[in-house]
Amino acid sequence: MTRPLLSVLVALATLALAAAPVMAQASLQAPDAASQGAPPMDAPPPSPAEVLAIPPALAALLQARVIDPGGGRGPQLHRLAEMIFDRDGMDLQYDAAATYTIEETWQHRRANCLSFTLLFVTLARHIGIQAQVQEVAQVVSWYQDAGVLYNVGHVNAGIEFNGRRGTVDLDRNVLYDRDGPRPITDARALAHFYNNRGAERMEAGDVAGARAWYAAALQQATDFPSALNNLGVLETRQGNLALARQHYAEALRIAPRNPASLANASNLLLRLGEPTAAARLQARLRSVRQSDPFFQYVLGTQAERAGDANGAITYYRRALRLYDSAHQFHFALARAYLMAGQLERADGELARAQALGGAALQSRYQDKLDSLQRWRRQQASARLGR
Repeated sequence: MTRPLLSVLVALATLALAAAPVMAQASLQAPDAASQGAPPMDAPPPSPAEVLAIPPALAALLQARVIDPGGGRGPQLHRLAEMIFDRDGMDLQYDAAATYTIEETWQHRRANCLSFTLLFVTLARHIGIQAQVQEVAQVVSWYQDAGVLYNVGHVNAGIEFNGRRGTVDLDRNVLYDRDGPRPITDARALAHFYNNRGAERMEAGDVAGARAWYAAALQQATDFPSALNNLGVLETRQGNLALARQHYAEALRIAPRNPASLANASNLLLRLGEPTAAARLQARLRSVRQSDPFFQYVLGTQAERAGDANGAITYYRRALRLYDSAHQFHFALARAYLMAGQLERADGELARAQALGGAALQSRYQDKLDSLQRWRRQQASARLGR
């Protein structure tokens, strides 16, 4: 597991997973697997105070490891991160399905981005550091062994002390959208929590429980489109199509370009025998996807995995026209050019990825550049020897 990014600037759970780019089924905006150790199906949603309550044993550890040693806010912040991740502390492990209360995170020592952020923000506030949950509207996360995961949202922690601001993020392998993290209220952060748990209950077949959790999400944030979308999915599955339509309509009133709601609502309208209305939403969805660099990037990865170099090049170039400062996109285009045998172009894109990637990635991209240049020399020598 990677440690969080403690990027202090001197001068942000997976909270809402979208379906794969081809949305043939209902697009559910939340994790699609139940958390290990989740409460019984008939357990009611906890109150906000219960979600954020620090258990006594964790409070004692925080006192001993972070507060008692003293020092300024900077050392305390780093001790807090060490306490959370060190083996002689919480030894916290990443689990994408672990949408937990703070007490559950303490018990299971597992968390997704949302659970970690709630934990970190709450503990930081407890020791006197100004902290809040931040939301990124859209991200791409990728993992070396697991391909690409396309999300519509992500959360992390924003901190401020001594006039400086920073971000603590559980996930190193994430590319934010151009807007980046933005602070949100505790109520909206809790809405994400209840929404995720509602999705877990829905996937477990607990219809009444899912409704209760979604209701709790909307009680925290009435303008929360993810919960409305998921309620639409739930009611569609239950055959309550008129009610599902209402939920999708409200979600789209709040977020007219939400891809999941557009896909789900258009599919529902087709079922209801309204192809003209469905076509309008599908046209809007196509427009959203055409202007979405992350969607184009994911299409590129699909083409690349299928061995379609030219298709991958097309999609990656579209992604870069929309988001040209993403070093990951330049690296992807370099791979596609290499697959197509366009070595000079691959070399150029690798150089751009290196220039944009920052110090932490300089050596990685330099190694790839060196490998490509060695391979080109070998190819040239082989041709001369024929």
